[in-house]
Amino acid sequence: MAEYRLQIDPSLAPCPTRAALVWGEGIEPPTPTIDTPDFLAELVGQVREVGESFVPQEMRGRVRSIFRHGKYKPSGRGKPASEFLLRAALAGTFPVVNGPVDVNNAVSLESGLPGSIFDADLSGTHLLLRRGLPDESYVFNPSGQRIDLEDLLLVCRHTPAGWEACGNAVKDSMATKIGPSTRNVVAVLYAPADEPIDVLGAWAARFAELLASHCGAEESDFDVVVPAS
Repeated sequence: MAEYRLQIDPSLAPCPTRAALVWGEGIEPPTPTIDTPDFLAELVGQVREVGESFVPQEMRGRVRSIFRHGKYKPSGRGKPASEFLLRAALAGTFPVVNGPVDVNNAVSLESGLPGSIFDADLSGTHLLLRRGLPDESYVFNPSGQRIDLEDLLLVCRHTPAGWEACGNAVKDSMATKIGPSTRNVVAVLYAPADEPIDVLGAWAARFAELLASHCGAEESDFDVVVPAS
């Protein structure tokens, strides 16, 4: 198994998040999801039965606080993806995409923690957390739409030109999206900085288990990244 690592840029000190890095190697070729998998259908049913309080307002506020910085405000279309998923579940429009993305979305919905997931052969296994720079953006969908990244908390991949943004808690980049040729994946769960390590670890373990049971990963594991004090 490759070495997976999430580095925190010194400019983030104090770091606003306690993140979990999750990975799976040797997954089955991802194909478009036709029928909602049982584990996801059951979860969405539970959410609709409980209502919006399935993810308490206090938790949603703590998650938003991770991303509130400078000009970036986590509201409107800039809300964390976990909030969009909660509303979609309540509306009966929860998206299904492919195995790895469905796992990411299920864990994000159940935990209330937004997540990013990448093709590890495109993102690399060494990632960096930093804030978005002025005028920084990337394409996030096939139609070429771009998201403004200034001041947003980002996951970056290492390229010959330096660190390049490839994901965030709202929209991930097209450059590292999961596709039919994906065989290895790496994901990041963004938790509040004061989230108990054992709680975040339990969600990361659930993520890794689903990559094995639902996506056929031959190897899967996780690491909780604790920022230096």
